[in-house]
Amino acid sequence: MTSMDHSKAEHSSTHRQQHHGEYKVPGGKLVVADLTTADGRIVEAKISGDFFLDPEDAFDALAPALVGASATEGPEALVQRLEAALAPFDEDLDLQGFSLDDVVTVVRRALAGAREFADYPWEVIHTPVLPTRLNVALDQLLLAEVEAGRRGPTLRIWEWDDRAVVIGAFQSYMNELHPEGVEEHGVEVVRRVTGGGAMFMEGGNCITYSLYAPREIVAGLDYTESYAYLDRWVIEALAKHGVNAWYVPINDITSSKGKIGGAAQKRTRNAVIHHATMSYDIDADKMTDVLRIGKAKISDKGIASAKKRVDPVRSQTGVSREEIIRTMIETFTAKYGARTGEVTGQEMAAAQELVEEKFGTEKWTRRVP
Repeated sequence: MTSMDHSKAEHSSTHRQQHHGEYKVPGGKLVVADLTTADGRIVEAKISGDFFLDPEDAFDALAPALVGASATEGPEALVQRLEAALAPFDEDLDLQGFSLDDVVTVVRRALAGAREFADYPWEVIHTPVLPTRLNVALDQLLLAEVEAGRRGPTLRIWEWDDRAVVIGAFQSYMNELHPEGVEEHGVEVVRRVTGGGAMFMEGGNCITYSLYAPREIVAGLDYTESYAYLDRWVIEALAKHGVNAWYVPINDITSSKGKIGGAAQKRTRNAVIHHATMSYDIDADKMTDVLRIGKAKISDKGIASAKKRVDPVRSQTGVSREEIIRTMIETFTAKYGARTGEVTGQEMAAAQELVEEKFGTEKWTRRVP
Protein backbone atom coordinates (compact mmCIF):
# COMPACT_ATOMS: atom_id res chain seq x y z
CA MET A 1 0.00 0.00 0.00
CA THR A 2 1.40 3.41 -0.97
CA SER A 3 1.52 6.26 1.51
CA MET A 4 -1.34 7.91 -0.41
CA ASP A 5 -3.46 4.74 -0.17
CA HIS A 6 -2.69 4.49 3.54
CA SER A 7 -3.73 8.10 4.06
CA LYS A 8 -7.02 7.52 2.24
CA ALA A 9 -7.74 4.40 4.28
CA GLU A 10 -6.97 6.19 7.53
CA HIS A 11 -9.20 9.09 6.55
CA SER A 12 -12.03 6.71 5.65
CA SER A 13 -11.76 4.77 8.89
CA THR A 14 -11.93 7.89 11.03
CA HIS A 15 -14.96 9.54 9.44
CA ARG A 16 -16.52 11.68 12.17
CA GLN A 17 -20.21 12.33 12.64
CA GLN A 18 -21.90 14.96 14.77
CA HIS A 19 -25.02 14.16 16.83
CA HIS A 20 -27.30 16.47 18.80
CA GLY A 21 -30.17 15.55 21.10
CA GLU A 22 -32.41 17.29 23.61
CA TYR A 23 -34.64 15.73 26.25
CA LYS A 24 -37.03 17.52 28.59
CA VAL A 25 -37.36 15.41 31.72
CA PRO A 26 -41.04 14.97 32.73
CA GLY A 27 -41.50 17.34 35.65
CA GLY A 28 -37.80 18.17 35.50
CA LYS A 29 -35.17 19.96 33.47
CA LEU A 30 -33.73 19.98 29.95
CA VAL A 31 -30.77 17.70 29.22
CA VAL A 32 -28.77 18.18 26.00
CA ALA A 33 -26.16 15.93 24.39
CA ASP A 34 -23.67 16.92 21.68
CA LEU A 35 -21.64 13.94 20.53
CA THR A 36 -19.03 13.08 17.92
CA THR A 37 -18.63 9.49 16.74
CA ALA A 38 -15.96 7.80 14.66
CA ASP A 39 -15.66 4.11 13.75
CA GLY A 40 -18.88 3.44 15.64
CA ARG A 41 -17.73 4.90 18.95
CA ILE A 42 -18.19 8.15 20.84
CA VAL A 43 -14.96 10.14 20.59
CA GLU A 44 -16.18 13.47 21.96
CA ALA A 45 -19.08 14.30 24.27
CA LYS A 46 -20.68 17.34 25.83
CA ILE A 47 -23.62 17.22 28.23
CA SER A 48 -25.42 20.45 29.10
CA GLY A 49 -28.79 21.72 30.27
CA ASP A 50 -30.64 23.75 32.88
CA PHE A 51 -30.43 21.06 35.55
CA PHE A 52 -28.64 21.30 38.91
CA LEU A 53 -25.63 19.18 39.90
CA ASP A 54 -23.38 19.27 42.92
CA PRO A 55 -20.48 19.12 43.48
CA GLU A 56 -19.38 21.06 40.40
CA ASP A 57 -16.46 18.67 39.79
CA ALA A 58 -18.97 15.87 39.22
CA PHE A 59 -20.23 17.68 36.14
CA ASP A 60 -16.72 17.65 34.68
CA ALA A 61 -16.69 13.85 34.99
CA LEU A 62 -20.06 13.33 33.31
CA ALA A 63 -19.30 13.73 29.60
CA PRO A 64 -15.83 12.09 29.56
CA ALA A 65 -17.44 8.92 30.91
CA LEU A 66 -19.24 8.53 27.59
CA VAL A 67 -16.10 8.72 25.45
CA GLY A 68 -15.17 5.30 24.12
CA ALA A 69 -18.68 3.90 24.39
CA SER A 70 -20.05 2.10 21.36
CA ALA A 71 -22.71 4.02 19.44
CA THR A 72 -24.93 0.95 19.89
CA GLU A 73 -24.19 0.39 23.58
CA GLY A 74 -27.23 -0.52 25.64
CA PRO A 75 -28.77 1.79 28.25
CA GLU A 76 -27.66 -0.36 31.21
CA ALA A 77 -24.01 -0.25 30.10
CA LEU A 78 -24.15 3.51 29.59
CA VAL A 79 -25.62 4.05 33.05
CA GLN A 80 -22.84 1.91 34.52
CA ARG A 81 -20.24 4.10 32.80
CA LEU A 82 -21.77 7.21 34.33
CA GLU A 83 -22.13 5.65 37.78
CA ALA A 84 -18.49 4.59 37.77
CA ALA A 85 -17.36 8.09 36.80
CA LEU A 86 -19.44 9.71 39.55
CA ALA A 87 -18.61 7.13 42.24
CA PRO A 88 -15.87 9.32 43.80
CA PHE A 89 -18.50 12.00 44.49
CA ASP A 90 -21.12 9.60 45.81
CA GLU A 91 -21.36 10.97 49.35
CA ASP A 92 -21.90 14.54 48.18
CA LEU A 93 -23.57 13.89 44.83
CA ASP A 94 -26.84 15.75 44.30
CA LEU A 95 -28.71 15.63 40.98
CA GLN A 96 -31.74 17.90 40.73
CA GLY A 97 -34.15 17.94 37.79
CA PHE A 98 -32.60 14.95 36.03
CA SER A 99 -31.09 11.51 36.56
CA LEU A 100 -28.36 9.45 34.95
CA ASP A 101 -31.10 7.55 33.12
CA ASP A 102 -32.16 10.86 31.57
CA VAL A 103 -28.60 11.48 30.39
CA VAL A 104 -28.59 8.05 28.77
CA THR A 105 -31.94 8.74 27.11
CA VAL A 106 -30.73 11.94 25.47
CA VAL A 107 -27.49 10.23 24.38
CA ARG A 108 -29.41 7.39 22.76
CA ARG A 109 -31.79 9.81 21.02
CA ALA A 110 -28.89 11.90 19.74
CA LEU A 111 -27.14 8.84 18.33
CA ALA A 112 -30.36 7.57 16.74
CA GLY A 113 -31.10 10.87 14.97
CA ALA A 114 -34.28 11.48 16.95
CA ARG A 115 -36.51 14.46 16.30
CA GLU A 116 -38.71 16.33 18.74
CA PHE A 117 -42.40 17.26 18.50
CA ALA A 118 -41.55 20.88 17.76
CA ASP A 119 -39.39 19.85 14.78
CA TYR A 120 -42.51 18.93 12.78
CA PRO A 121 -45.36 20.92 11.19
CA TRP A 122 -48.26 19.29 13.06
CA GLU A 123 -51.89 19.21 12.00
CA VAL A 124 -54.74 18.70 14.48
CA ILE A 125 -57.93 17.06 13.27
CA HIS A 126 -61.10 16.80 15.33
CA THR A 127 -63.11 14.49 13.14
CA PRO A 128 -66.91 14.64 12.98
CA VAL A 129 -69.01 11.80 14.38
CA LEU A 130 -68.04 8.62 12.52
CA PRO A 131 -68.84 4.92 12.92
CA THR A 132 -66.24 3.24 15.13
CA ARG A 133 -65.24 0.91 12.26
CA LEU A 134 -64.41 3.95 10.17
CA ASN A 135 -62.43 5.54 13.01
CA VAL A 136 -60.35 2.36 13.30
CA ALA A 137 -59.86 2.18 9.53
CA LEU A 138 -58.66 5.80 9.52
CA ASP A 139 -55.92 4.80 11.94
CA GLN A 140 -54.46 2.35 9.42
CA LEU A 141 -55.00 4.72 6.50
CA LEU A 142 -53.46 7.84 8.06
CA LEU A 143 -50.49 5.86 9.38
CA ALA A 144 -49.84 4.68 5.82
CA GLU A 145 -50.20 8.23 4.50
CA VAL A 146 -47.59 9.53 6.95
CA GLU A 147 -45.32 6.59 6.16
CA ALA A 148 -45.54 7.38 2.43
CA GLY A 149 -44.90 11.11 2.99
CA ARG A 150 -48.30 12.13 1.61
CA ARG A 151 -49.40 13.49 5.00
CA GLY A 152 -47.46 15.30 7.69
CA PRO A 153 -47.52 14.45 11.40
CA THR A 154 -51.09 14.53 12.66
CA LEU A 155 -53.06 14.44 15.90
CA ARG A 156 -56.62 13.17 15.37
CA ILE A 157 -59.33 13.24 18.03
CA TRP A 158 -62.16 10.76 17.49
CA GLU A 159 -65.92 11.29 17.68
CA TRP A 160 -68.57 8.51 17.46
CA ASP A 161 -72.11 7.85 18.63
CA ASP A 162 -72.43 4.09 18.22
CA ARG A 163 -71.87 1.51 20.95
CA ALA A 164 -68.74 -0.54 20.30
CA VAL A 165 -65.92 -2.57 21.76
CA VAL A 166 -62.54 -2.04 20.14
CA ILE A 167 -60.30 -5.04 20.80
CA GLY A 168 -56.54 -5.24 20.41
CA ALA A 169 -54.94 -6.72 17.31
CA PHE A 170 -53.95 -9.91 19.13
CA GLN A 171 -56.83 -10.44 21.55
CA SER A 172 -59.13 -13.46 21.38
CA TYR A 173 -62.70 -12.55 20.45
CA MET A 174 -64.24 -15.21 22.68
CA ASN A 175 -61.89 -14.67 25.61
CA GLU A 176 -62.58 -10.93 25.76
CA LEU A 177 -66.34 -10.75 25.17
CA HIS A 178 -69.65 -12.02 26.55
CA PRO A 179 -71.59 -12.82 23.32
CA GLU A 180 -74.92 -12.43 25.13
CA GLY A 181 -73.93 -8.97 26.37
CA VAL A 182 -72.77 -7.96 22.90
CA GLU A 183 -76.15 -8.97 21.49
CA GLU A 184 -78.24 -7.51 24.30
CA HIS A 185 -76.65 -4.07 24.10
CA GLY A 186 -76.26 -3.95 20.31
CA VAL A 187 -72.49 -3.65 20.46
CA GLU A 188 -70.29 -3.44 17.36
CA VAL A 189 -67.07 -5.39 17.85
CA VAL A 190 -64.12 -3.88 15.99
CA ARG A 191 -60.51 -5.05 15.92
CA ARG A 192 -57.82 -2.37 15.65
CA VAL A 193 -54.29 -2.57 14.21
CA THR A 194 -52.47 -2.03 17.52
CA GLY A 195 -52.04 -4.37 20.46
CA GLY A 196 -53.29 -3.80 23.98
CA GLY A 197 -56.63 -4.37 25.65
CA ALA A 198 -60.30 -3.93 24.85
CA MET A 199 -62.09 -0.57 25.05
CA PHE A 200 -65.84 -0.22 25.67
CA MET A 201 -66.95 2.87 23.75
CA GLU A 202 -70.31 4.64 23.78
CA GLY A 203 -70.78 8.11 22.41
CA GLY A 204 -69.49 10.60 24.98
CA ASN A 205 -68.18 8.05 27.49
CA CYS A 206 -64.47 8.42 26.78
CA ILE A 207 -61.86 10.52 24.98
CA THR A 208 -59.83 8.86 22.25
CA TYR A 209 -57.06 10.34 20.12
CA SER A 210 -54.41 9.09 17.68
CA LEU A 211 -50.97 10.44 16.81
CA TYR A 212 -49.40 9.61 13.43
CA ALA A 213 -45.76 10.65 13.03
CA PRO A 214 -42.43 9.77 11.39
CA ARG A 215 -40.63 7.07 13.34
CA GLU A 216 -37.75 9.43 14.18
CA ILE A 217 -39.92 10.94 16.91
CA VAL A 218 -39.43 7.78 19.00
CA ALA A 219 -35.85 7.04 17.93
CA GLY A 220 -33.73 5.95 20.87
CA LEU A 221 -36.77 5.25 23.04
CA ASP A 222 -38.09 1.81 23.85
CA TYR A 223 -41.86 1.28 23.92
CA THR A 224 -42.18 2.00 27.65
CA GLU A 225 -40.27 5.28 27.39
CA SER A 226 -42.08 6.36 24.23
CA TYR A 227 -45.56 6.01 25.73
CA ALA A 228 -44.81 8.56 28.43
CA TYR A 229 -42.96 10.80 25.96
CA LEU A 230 -45.73 10.89 23.35
CA ASP A 231 -48.44 11.65 25.92
CA ARG A 232 -46.60 14.31 27.88
CA TRP A 233 -48.81 17.03 26.39
CA VAL A 234 -51.93 15.17 27.58
CA ILE A 235 -50.65 15.05 31.16
CA GLU A 236 -50.12 18.81 30.92
CA ALA A 237 -53.64 19.36 29.54
CA LEU A 238 -55.20 17.32 32.36
CA ALA A 239 -53.19 19.29 34.93
CA LYS A 240 -54.91 22.47 33.72
CA HIS A 241 -58.14 20.96 35.05
CA GLY A 242 -56.60 19.93 38.35
CA VAL A 243 -55.87 16.28 37.50
CA ASN A 244 -52.58 14.99 38.89
CA ALA A 245 -51.82 12.33 36.24
CA TRP A 246 -48.76 10.31 35.25
CA TYR A 247 -47.73 7.21 33.32
CA VAL A 248 -47.47 3.73 34.83
CA PRO A 249 -45.39 1.38 32.64
CA ILE A 250 -46.06 0.04 30.17
CA ASN A 251 -49.04 1.96 28.84
CA ASP A 252 -51.42 3.16 31.57
CA ILE A 253 -52.30 6.76 32.36
CA THR A 254 -53.18 6.96 36.04
CA SER A 255 -53.82 9.65 38.62
CA SER A 256 -53.89 10.24 42.35
CA LYS A 257 -57.52 9.05 42.24
CA GLY A 258 -57.06 5.97 40.06
CA LYS A 259 -56.48 4.83 36.50
CA ILE A 260 -57.61 7.21 33.75
CA GLY A 261 -56.88 5.28 30.58
CA GLY A 262 -54.45 3.34 28.45
CA ALA A 263 -52.49 3.67 25.23
CA ALA A 264 -51.39 1.45 22.36
CA GLN A 265 -48.73 1.82 19.69
CA LYS A 266 -47.58 0.34 16.40
CA ARG A 267 -44.33 1.11 14.61
CA THR A 268 -43.77 0.56 10.91
CA ARG A 269 -40.50 0.99 9.07
CA ASN A 270 -40.81 4.77 8.80
CA ALA A 271 -43.77 5.82 10.94
CA VAL A 272 -45.52 5.29 14.25
CA ILE A 273 -49.13 5.40 15.40
CA HIS A 274 -49.80 6.03 19.07
CA HIS A 275 -53.31 6.29 20.43
CA ALA A 276 -54.92 6.48 23.83
CA THR A 277 -58.38 6.26 25.36
CA MET A 278 -59.29 7.96 28.64
CA SER A 279 -62.45 7.13 30.58
CA TYR A 280 -64.74 10.14 30.86
CA ASP A 281 -68.02 8.62 32.08
CA ILE A 282 -68.49 4.88 31.45
CA ASP A 283 -71.45 2.72 32.47
CA ALA A 284 -69.55 0.07 34.41
CA ASP A 285 -72.49 -2.33 34.60
CA LYS A 286 -72.94 -2.29 30.85
CA MET A 287 -69.20 -2.62 30.30
CA THR A 288 -69.00 -5.73 32.48
CA ASP A 289 -72.04 -7.17 30.65
CA VAL A 290 -70.03 -6.93 27.44
CA LEU A 291 -66.40 -7.50 28.47
CA ARG A 292 -64.98 -10.51 30.26
CA ILE A 293 -63.04 -8.71 32.98
CA GLY A 294 -61.13 -10.93 35.39
CA LYS A 295 -60.90 -10.15 39.08
CA ALA A 296 -57.32 -9.00 38.61
CA LYS A 297 -58.51 -6.23 36.31
CA ILE A 298 -61.54 -5.07 38.25
CA SER A 299 -59.58 -2.76 40.57
CA ASP A 300 -57.28 -1.78 37.71
CA LYS A 301 -60.26 -0.38 35.82
CA GLY A 302 -61.59 1.47 38.85
CA ILE A 303 -64.74 -0.64 39.17
CA ALA A 304 -66.29 -1.21 42.58
CA SER A 305 -69.42 -3.25 43.22
CA ALA A 306 -71.33 -0.23 44.48
CA LYS A 307 -70.13 2.08 41.74
CA LYS A 308 -72.21 2.18 38.59
CA ARG A 309 -69.97 4.41 36.51
CA VAL A 310 -66.26 4.73 35.75
CA ASP A 311 -65.69 8.47 35.49
CA PRO A 312 -62.16 9.44 36.53
CA VAL A 313 -61.91 12.40 34.14
CA ARG A 314 -65.43 13.78 34.70
CA SER A 315 -65.36 13.42 38.48
CA GLN A 316 -61.88 14.91 38.87
CA THR A 317 -62.46 17.89 36.58
CA GLY A 318 -66.16 18.67 36.92
CA VAL A 319 -66.19 19.92 33.33
CA SER A 320 -67.69 18.59 30.13
CA ARG A 321 -65.98 16.18 27.77
CA GLU A 322 -66.04 18.92 25.13
CA GLU A 323 -64.13 21.29 27.41
CA ILE A 324 -61.47 18.65 28.14
CA ILE A 325 -61.00 18.09 24.41
CA ARG A 326 -60.81 21.83 23.79
CA THR A 327 -58.06 22.11 26.43
CA MET A 328 -56.19 19.20 24.84
CA ILE A 329 -56.27 20.83 21.41
CA GLU A 330 -55.24 24.22 22.82
CA THR A 331 -52.37 22.66 24.79
CA PHE A 332 -51.04 20.69 21.84
CA THR A 333 -51.36 23.67 19.48
CA ALA A 334 -49.60 26.06 21.85
CA LYS A 335 -46.73 23.66 22.58
CA TYR A 336 -46.02 22.54 19.03
CA GLY A 337 -47.37 25.26 16.75
CA ALA A 338 -49.95 22.96 15.19
CA ARG A 339 -52.59 24.08 12.70
CA THR A 340 -56.15 22.88 12.26
CA GLY A 341 -56.66 20.29 9.53
CA GLU A 342 -59.14 17.76 8.24
CA VAL A 343 -59.33 14.30 6.75
CA THR A 344 -59.49 14.78 2.98
CA GLY A 345 -62.29 13.36 0.87
CA GLN A 346 -59.81 11.02 -0.77
CA GLU A 347 -58.58 9.76 2.61
CA MET A 348 -62.12 9.25 3.87
CA ALA A 349 -63.04 7.28 0.75
CA ALA A 350 -59.94 5.11 1.10
CA ALA A 351 -60.75 4.45 4.77
CA GLN A 352 -64.30 3.45 3.83
CA GLU A 353 -62.85 0.93 1.40
CA LEU A 354 -60.78 -0.48 4.26
CA VAL A 355 -63.97 -0.91 6.30
CA GLU A 356 -65.53 -2.93 3.49
CA GLU A 357 -62.40 -4.96 2.76
CA LYS A 358 -61.06 -5.46 6.29
CA PHE A 359 -62.43 -3.79 9.41
CA GLY A 360 -66.07 -4.61 8.71
CA THR A 361 -65.40 -8.27 7.96
CA GLU A 362 -65.78 -11.28 10.22
CA LYS A 363 -62.44 -12.57 8.92
CA TRP A 364 -60.59 -9.64 10.48
CA THR A 365 -62.79 -9.19 13.53
CA ARG A 366 -62.45 -12.86 14.49
CA ARG A 367 -58.88 -13.35 13.28
CA VAL A 368 -58.18 -14.68 16.76
CA PRO A 369 -61.41 -16.62 17.56
